Amino acid sequence: MTAADRLREALAGPDLLVIPVIGDPLAARLVQQSGLPAALLGGFGISAMRYALPDTGLISFGEVIDQVRNTCAAVPGFPIIADGDTGYGNAMNVRRTVQEFARAGAACVLIEDQVWPKKCGHLDGKREVISRAEAGMKIRAAVEARADDDILIMARTDARSAIGFDEAMARCRDFEAEGADIIFAEALETRDELAAFAGGFTKATWANMMPKTPETSRAALQAMGFKVVTYNVLLPAAIHAVRETLVALKNDDLTAGPPRVTFDEMTELAGLPDYVALEARYGTPQTG
Repeated sequence: MTAADRLREALAGPDLLVIPVIGDPLAARLVQQSGLPAALLGGFGISAMRYALPDTGLISFGEVIDQVRNTCAAVPGFPIIADGDTGYGNAMNVRRTVQEFARAGAACVLIEDQVWPKKCGHLDGKREVISRAEAGMKIRAAVEARADDDILIMARTDARSAIGFDEAMARCRDFEAEGADIIFAEALETRDELAAFAGGFTKATWANMMPKTPETSRAALQAMGFKVVTYNVLLPAAIHAVRETLVALKNDDLTAGPPRVTFDEMTELAGLPDYVALEARYGTPQTG
């Protein structure tokens, strides 16, 4: 099965899919090993982990597609949902974004309706969005662009922040009509909004547990009708662990720091056993 096939199969199942946000190939491999069904390679994670930059539209298509390619290569066949931001331009740019993400191995590409340069939907203030007509046309371009490529389309709106809940719902109905596989209204602000959104579509709906969205249990989200919930918890956990380790190192007391994996566990995660086995295949007797 392809990565896209595996994602389709998971979406068709009865369970709420729990998907963490990642920013690099190593995190993707850890998610794969955890048994979770997929990972979201988000612009937030790429900006922070690769460049130590905020998620404010500072990274380019070329930088993102390189990270998509490297991440998918690290976990062949594992579903990576890749953040395509706004598609990096108009509908024609969206077409190329979808095609290149598919070639890079992504199981799904996310396209949103913010004005570029976009910003994380949970930063302070409202997000500026393009017109409803243009937003719908971008999703039409994304759906048509995949043609024979094996990739799903996730359509996201930030209109809740920019305009209001009713506009966000209207845009999502447009996205569903255009053929998007997953529908995502970012930064919903109440549980009533979450329930109305999740119950308003036949296609899979996506919840994002970030600051502007009220914390809601998985059981409640599934009862509302959500198919996917995302958590951006790996990067905060990693930052905390590194900080605590650095304090312990500075104080010359590593026992006071958080637990650490062994050297062998690190090299195994990086694929050293497979490398050694392959290296032995090409070994030749030494002469001299």
